[in-house]
Amino acid sequence: MRKLTFGMNVTLDGYIAAPGDDLGWSGGEGPDSSSSDELFQWWSDRVGATGLALYGRKLWEAMSSQWPTADQQPGATRAEIEFAHRWRDMPKVVFSSTIDKVDWNTRLVTGDAVAEITRLKTEEGGPMDIVGATLAGAAMRAGLIDEYVLVTYPVLVGGGTPFFTALDSWVKLNLVETRTFPGGVLLTRYETRR
Repeated sequence: MRKLTFGMNVTLDGYIAAPGDDLGWSGGEGPDSSSSDELFQWWSDRVGATGLALYGRKLWEAMSSQWPTADQQPGATRAEIEFAHRWRDMPKVVFSSTIDKVDWNTRLVTGDAVAEITRLKTEEGGPMDIVGATLAGAAMRAGLIDEYVLVTYPVLVGGGTPFFTALDSWVKLNLVETRTFPGGVLLTRYETRR
C-alpha cells in the first residue's frame, strides 16, 4: 500500500496562506519561497522522491504557472533548474471540477476525490504527496493521510487557510523527525498511529 503524506509550509499559528491567499510570510509562493537554500533543496529532494503528487486546483494552478518553464528563465539557479525538471517529471493528479485540461505529466480527476485517493493508495508505486488545503482536508477526514510534514515559519498571520481541517475524531500521531533550518524554520514530521 502506498504511503500518503501531507506536507506544506505553515505559519506558527497553523496557516498555509494568510488572508487573501497571501504567501508573503514565507518569502513567496511554492517550495522556492523557503528562507534558505538548504530548505529549498530539501523540498526539491522531496519532489524527486515522490512517486505521485496529488494536487487541488488552486495549488496546481500556482505551481503550473511557474515550474514548467522555470529552468528556461534568465538567471535561473542550478537549484531552480533541478526543481523544475523534477517537478515536470513527477507524475501528478489534479482533482478539480472547474478545469478541463492539465499538462506536464499530469492527469485530471473530476469525480470523487476520496474514492480515487483510496484507490491510488492500493496501487503499486512510490510514496504519494497530497498538497492543497481542501483536497488534503478531505483525505484527512477520511483517515487516508499516513504522515504530516509541517515546515513551520516563525510568524503569526492571525487567519487565512488552515493546514488542518475540522475533524470528526482525534488522530493520534507519532513524532518521527525534527530539523531546524536557517531563519528559525522548523521541520516536523509525524506519522499517523494506526
